[in-house]
Amino acid sequence: MIRSPRSVRPILLALPLLLAASTGRAEAADEAAPHRRPVAVVADRSLAVAPGAVLRVFASADLDQRHPEVTRAVIVLHGRLRDADTYYGSTLAAREAAGAAGTGALLIVPQFLATVDWEGHGLPPDVLHWTLEGWQGGEDALGPRPLSSFDALDAILARLGDRTRFPNLSRIVVAGHSGGGQVAQRYAVLSRAGDALARQGVRVSYVVANPSSYAYFTPERPGPSAGCPGYDRWKYGMQDLPRYAAGADPRALEAAYVARPVTYLLGARDTDPDHPALDRSCMAEAQGPFRLARGEAYWAALKARHPTMEQPLHVVPGVGHNGGRMLGSACGVAALFDAPGCGDTAGPVRASERGVTTR
Repeated sequence: MIRSPRSVRPILLALPLLLAASTGRAEAADEAAPHRRPVAVVADRSLAVAPGAVLRVFASADLDQRHPEVTRAVIVLHGRLRDADTYYGSTLAAREAAGAAGTGALLIVPQFLATVDWEGHGLPPDVLHWTLEGWQGGEDALGPRPLSSFDALDAILARLGDRTRFPNLSRIVVAGHSGGGQVAQRYAVLSRAGDALARQGVRVSYVVANPSSYAYFTPERPGPSAGCPGYDRWKYGMQDLPRYAAGADPRALEAAYVARPVTYLLGARDTDPDHPALDRSCMAEAQGPFRLARGEAYWAALKARHPTMEQPLHVVPGVGHNGGRMLGSACGVAALFDAPGCGDTAGPVRASERGVTTR
């Protein structure tokens, strides 16, 4: 197994205590704090996305070196706080929990910095930075070049697909929680990079955990959309697709998406309609009152249109809006590392099975 840097070992030791704080607003701590301040920690590695434009990343190994021991890469996307260091610690802990299944796994957590981070930390001019939340929908960076967060992910996949560096890589997982879940879901809709890697023998799968909203392929919604003119525009629908989409046909995007290996993870207790980081725009409210309902409704709508779709949905019991607990759950570890223990059931479950009361 690729070794964890010493700097993150205290995070691993403290994780059981962190995971125990699972009730009330404590579960929302990863997003409840202000996200308009500069991040506390900037990732220590850089990956070139284009000439003169680099993405900051945390990684468990040097991406410039040759790694014949790597057979799997797990890319985890942070939430709206842009706290990639926290997600990196949670991902390392999930790999430890995977045991033998985590052997040979390279971990990468990119950091989609905002202008406030770039300015606050006095970063070099070649470091990519976005608006506070534009990266969640694949918008172009404000500088140094107009590159999408999806372009940045394409660059990571291109590096992993370099057989001179990763000759034995056969699996890549792109996973995200909350705001990162929004990125993962939209990237799975628009990107063709995974399809190209599949033709080279590298399987790319996606894990979408607790996002505030989804990109729908049709105008129908489970909630009211009257009086909300933007409800079917990107990032909520297929109208006005971003530059990265390159004029793609929504029908072709839907056909490709439902054929891709996507796993949905929802916290059974992510049911707060007043969560401080929940998207409460009319566009998002048309998808449901809270994250659990929105995820179940989206999955059900896809399944109704594509009955043979093989994209599992797992509701994780006892977990609210908490990235560490979602990634470290049995189903989270299974989705990231193919470890056993998640079970073979998928799909929405009754409120009584969740052990929560919803409204």
